[in-house]
Amino acid sequence: MEVRRLWASDALVGYSDWPSLAQGCRLERVVEHRGKERREVAYAVTSLSKAEASPQRLLELWRGHWGIENRLHWVRDVTFDEDRCQVRTGAAPQIMAALRNITIGLLRLAGQRNIAEAFRRHAAHSSDALALVGASYG
Repeated sequence: MEVRRLWASDALVGYSDWPSLAQGCRLERVVEHRGKERREVAYAVTSLSKAEASPQRLLELWRGHWGIENRLHWVRDVTFDEDRCQVRTGAAPQIMAALRNITIGLLRLAGQRNIAEAFRRHAAHSSDALALVGASYG
């Protein structure tokens, strides 16, 4: 079970040099799992004013952002096993990360929801993989 509470305030406006600061936020998460309780507190700033985003809306936006972020990192970590990649010198790590992101993006644009399944299918059927980038062989 998880409970999230978000407080937002515009009290820092005028006291901070942070560009476009409209509100500061404090998010408290209380998670109970198998009888153990864990508490976390996180802070954020936003350029959205109180009129543009209530605390409830800020919580929705925060969760939505991390849902997208976690979905990408989970695929990179689990499906592509990125953490065990041996490429570590020069520009190669950034190039490999870009290639992984392009692959994920192409598969998502093609309507694939399960990237691991699509990755396995395209590895077995290279013509399908080439079709993703508009190429073919024959």
